[in-house]
Amino acid sequence: MGIEIRKRSIDDGQELYEMLQEFPADENGLLNTMKDKSYSEYQEWLKKSVWESEQTELMNGWKVPSTGYWLFEDGIPVGFGSVRHFLTDALLQNGGHIGYGIRPSARSRGLGTKFLSLLLAESKKLGIGKALVTIQNHNIPSIRSALANGGKIEKITEVKHYIWFET
Repeated sequence: MGIEIRKRSIDDGQELYEMLQEFPADENGLLNTMKDKSYSEYQEWLKKSVWESEQTELMNGWKVPSTGYWLFEDGIPVGFGSVRHFLTDALLQNGGHIGYGIRPSARSRGLGTKFLSLLLAESKKLGIGKALVTIQNHNIPSIRSALANGGKIEKITEVKHYIWFET
């Protein structure tokens, strides 16, 4: 089976919900809004997430469309992430196009590097020519993954690395 990426779907089930429970609510700036939520709340979140991926303009005056993805290894969910379709000025400073995480029990095996590569390919399909990833300075594994995928550091602040990719 190997490694594969799948778009988030309203039909995603229990195994993905359980994976999300393994992630902290906020780790290195990646928010997991489903931590400690009920399964029915997860199902509502899936509907909203899929709806947001189909939008083309700002929602509620500030939220940009984004598409959510799952990473599977040999049929087992090991990561989640998303690609924002475009950025606002605020997201250029505090977000970026791509956010992703690997479940704690599956880390240190190169899956983050592979997942980022796949998310960059999805960014290209969405018409994003240059993609930004922001990474907290202490998150050395993610910085290494970004550089391994050809990312170029634009700047480093007291808090984050700003890394750009040509897709």
